Amino acid sequence: MKYEIKGEPMPVVIAHLDENESMITEGGSMAWMSPNMQMETVGGGLGKVFGRLVSGERLFQNIYTARGGEGLIAFASSFPGSVRAVEVTPDRPLIAQKSAFLASTQGVELSVFFQKRLGAGLFGGEGFVMQKISGSGLVFLEFDGSTVEYELGAGQQIIVDTGNLAMMDATCSVDIQSVKGIKNMLLGGEGIFNTVVTGPGKVTLQTMPMSAFAANLIPYLPKPAPSTSSK
Repeated sequence: MKYEIKGEPMPVVIAHLDENESMITEGGSMAWMSPNMQMETVGGGLGKVFGRLVSGERLFQNIYTARGGEGLIAFASSFPGSVRAVEVTPDRPLIAQKSAFLASTQGVELSVFFQKRLGAGLFGGEGFVMQKISGSGLVFLEFDGSTVEYELGAGQQIIVDTGNLAMMDATCSVDIQSVKGIKNMLLGGEGIFNTVVTGPGKVTLQTMPMSAFAANLIPYLPKPAPSTSSK
């Protein structure tokens, strides 16, 4: 399979498949394809369906297979940002933000990943439930805004606003710490908690979480007209 990623900040993955080669995607991600691409919708059992529901993905997935020759299929992102192609191996699974999965080759497995530490579970917000991506193959992940990568050594830490954590190696651990100082909590405008990622492993951060983007739009949205009632 050959691929190209075009069109950031509204990117699309264009995959060129050999005969009988397949791609897996979420429902609604296919943008265009050649006529010989055959689609099959799968659920994968109650456990996997529940895991996808909790992690923010659709309940079912579509498998597209090239039949009778080479095929072409394109998968479009759902939000302005970037798409990254990541090779997954059995000895190096990944943890990604929920809703990051766009498409993958067969052999890649998705499951729900809950933060094990109590603090992360209670106060992790949108970072509490993430996706574990394992198996073997190529996965395409969509992130909000641009991405920056850091390689953390054993015990090395980075403090991140929870929504900016996009992806990390499964060897990394995550916890939540409170912002120091009551005045900083109440008046600093950075919230009450931050995410602490501890290495070893690679961490990918995103520059514009969808939640922050939506919050910045609120002041510019038209306000509803006041209701009038006649007595």
